Order: sequence, then structure tokens, then C-alpha cells
Amino acid sequence: MNKEYIADRYKQIQDEICRALEQLDGKASFVEELWARDGGGGGRTRVIQNGDVIEKGGVNFSAVHGVLPEAIKRAFQVDDENFFATGVSIVLHPSNPFVPIIHMNIRYFELNDQIRWFGGGIDLTPHYVEKDEAVYFHRQLKGVCDRFDLSFYPEFKAFADRYFYIKHRGETRGVGGVFYDRLTPEKTALSWEGIFDFSYALGNAFVPTYAELVNRNRHRDFSEANKQWQYLRRGRYVEFNLVYDAGTKFGLETNGRIESILMSLPPHAGWAYDFKPESGSAEAETLLWLRQGVDWLAQ
Repeated sequence: MNKEYIADRYKQIQDEICRALEQLDGKASFVEELWARDGGGGGRTRVIQNGDVIEKGGVNFSAVHGVLPEAIKRAFQVDDENFFATGVSIVLHPSNPFVPIIHMNIRYFELNDQIRWFGGGIDLTPHYVEKDEAVYFHRQLKGVCDRFDLSFYPEFKAFADRYFYIKHRGETRGVGGVFYDRLTPEKTALSWEGIFDFSYALGNAFVPTYAELVNRNRHRDFSEANKQWQYLRRGRYVEFNLVYDAGTKFGLETNGRIESILMSLPPHAGWAYDFKPESGSAEAETLLWLRQGVDWLAQ
């Protein structure tokens, strides 16, 4: 299994997810833009907008290579000059405030035969946290993880809790999920092929898991107040992605395509000054769940 094989399979999963999301939305279709990176490689950006469910979403594939910038070399603590990176990145912003935002990323990075790894994960960002839906989401992810290693879910769930945390707000971005980085055979009981299979299985779980949450909520009525709250929660999403997200930083520092990198941002967001929800409201209840360490499987 080499990097070309991994990239080809990731392109395949991009195709499969795009077809399934078009069917789920029922109205909008993806528009594709092929792009080349100055320095090596390129990708396929696919964006869907103004659908029946999805207000804006992207399913991006990239396979890039070239000289590693000094800042990235220092961050990775490596001396190698050349790199290869490929992956699929997804963010979906729904129009209905009761349908959650979802993100997935599966990726592979290589400097040489000795320094290479897989990373990725899926996390959910509801505008309104519904306990039963968060439990469902985490059970689906645990099911995928347990097929490969029983230690994966608790380890990767804890990593997601730490990673998807907006430090300056003191709250998590959403209800978490699973997140892993620099996964190698030395850190698991799996071979390189096994780690790739786990990565691919996580990708295959994306659409059926999200479709269940979409179909539970897509026809729910909502008010203007619900939309304004949705914009505030989207604002938190923007803050995390621009301040903390490692993928955004890597893309910017390796001269990636700006439109593809910032595809994750919503079409509309809000920042009301010092907003405090009414005590006992659904908005206030949501804020109570946005903390690290919630054991969703025990709820």
C-alpha cells in the first residue's frame, strides 16, 4: 500500500459521499472545481449550496506535495524537506437550526518510509444539543472504533474533547466525536493496511450517521430567534477554525488553495455582544452540555 493507492481510495470515498449527500438533500448538487497547487499537487473542491437541507457544504479531496515550510518543520520537529499529504475534508452547514453542523476529515501524511502517519475524525456541532442525538452519534462512532481496537473510542473521544475546545470561550465546539493524529502501527495493534481500513470505515460511517440526524430534524419548524441562535453558534465555529484548527493552519502555511481551506466557514454567522440566553431556555440548556469529558454513552 503506497501513497498513490491511499489517494485513489480517498478520491473514491469523496465520490461516494457526494452522491449520497445529493440524494439526502434532494434538491442541490455539488459543483466541482479542480485546482493545482503552486509547488506540487492539487485537488478537487466540491461545494453544495442552497439545498433543501444543506445551506452550504463542501467535500474536498486533496493530494499535495513539495517542500515543507520551515514553520511546519518546526511544528512537526522534523528535518526532511519534502512532504506528501492527501485526504478528504467535509463540513456541512444545514439551513434548519435543529439539524447539526458536522465535520469529518481523514488524511495521510508522509515525509519518508520512516516518518508517516494517518489522522482524522468526525465531530458534531449541534446548534441545539439534543441528548438522545448526541448519544446516538457517539454510539455509531464507538461501533466503528470497536471493530478495529477497543481502546480507540475512549482514546479518540478524549482527544476530540481536548482538541475541539474553544479556549477563549471556555466551551467545546459541540458534542465532540472521535479525533486521532499521527496514528502508526507502533502506536496500535494494526498494520498500515489496518489503519487505512479504519480510516476508510470511518469515512463510510459518515453519511448513514448524519442522514439519521438530518431526517429526524429536517422538517422541524423554527423561529427567527432560533435562526439568530444558529448564527451565534456558527460564529463560535468560525472562531475555532480560524484560531485553533490545525488543518486550516497547515493549508495556509503550505500555500494551499484559500477557497478550499476556508470552505469550512458558514455562509452567515453572528456575534452579538455579551449575549446571555434566558435561564431555563433551550439555548441555556445547550451551553450546559458544551464541556469536556461528557460521557455520552452513560446518558
